[in-house]
Amino acid sequence: MKISNEFKTGFIALLVIALFIWGFNYLKGKNLFEPPSRTFYTEYNNVQGLSKTSEVTINGLVVGQVTKISFSTNPLKKGKLLVEFNVAGDFEFSKKSIAKIYSASLMGGKSLAIIPDFNGDLAVSGDYLSGEIESDILSSFSDKINPLQSKVENVIVSADSLLVGLNEIIDKRARREIRMSITEINTTIDNFKNMSIILNEIIENNRQKLSKTMTNVEKASANFAKVSDSLNTLELNKTMKKLQLTVDNFNNVIHKLENGDGSVAKLLNDKELYENLKNTSKEMEELLKDVKENPKRYVHFSIFGKKEKENTSTENNTKQNQP
Repeated sequence: MKISNEFKTGFIALLVIALFIWGFNYLKGKNLFEPPSRTFYTEYNNVQGLSKTSEVTINGLVVGQVTKISFSTNPLKKGKLLVEFNVAGDFEFSKKSIAKIYSASLMGGKSLAIIPDFNGDLAVSGDYLSGEIESDILSSFSDKINPLQSKVENVIVSADSLLVGLNEIIDKRARREIRMSITEINTTIDNFKNMSIILNEIIENNRQKLSKTMTNVEKASANFAKVSDSLNTLELNKTMKKLQLTVDNFNNVIHKLENGDGSVAKLLNDKELYENLKNTSKEMEELLKDVKENPKRYVHFSIFGKKEKENTSTENNTKQNQP
């Protein structure tokens, strides 16, 4: 079968047009040979550099791409960015899933990841997903360094104010005196250094003498310890001898008291003498008691002696006249 040139020309033209359409859509991120994709939307205050044709991934697998980024036309959401993206395949997830912007590489490229959630109603084409932004290394570092930067700035300002105040307080005379004090301190340090050098030389030159002196001191200390111990031993022996002698004398006295013929021994050992002394003491006690009760019976005392005689004779006459 012979094919005409017109047919060949028309077929080539159709093929070129088809390739052009496919290439144009491929550059836009659409693949005509893939199954139909689903379209979803999400909103952000800042897309962090996310661009059209950025990849859309689920668990690290590329499942689509961002197709459009535009400002929201909703009057209540002015300034918000509306991101449109498609997802190919039949992988299903719920409307509670999250669309998160993250850094795809250290170079700063951004991608969109779907964090799938399987609870609730399934997401269908045209639904809105919640949008989140994952902090990258630079942004996290910036968030942490900003408070530190402000503190450092405050410290620098305070230090500058302190230096200004010190400059106002310290005049030229005070500065000159401070310089002189520092010079004197340096001189003192140099003197100590020289003294240390001289002391080291003296010790080095008299090392043997110092060694002999220390040896003699140790020997003298040992001898003194021996002498002290000897003295302590002698004094203790003398004390013990005196104590023993005293005990012996005391024992002798007690022995004489118990077995001797002296007055004290008889007094201690004679029961008859003890009874006599006891009876005598009792009689003396009764006599003293009677003296206290009847003092006139033992003592006659008067200032006027004659009257007392007359009274006595009168009393005797009266007694005689009585029947």
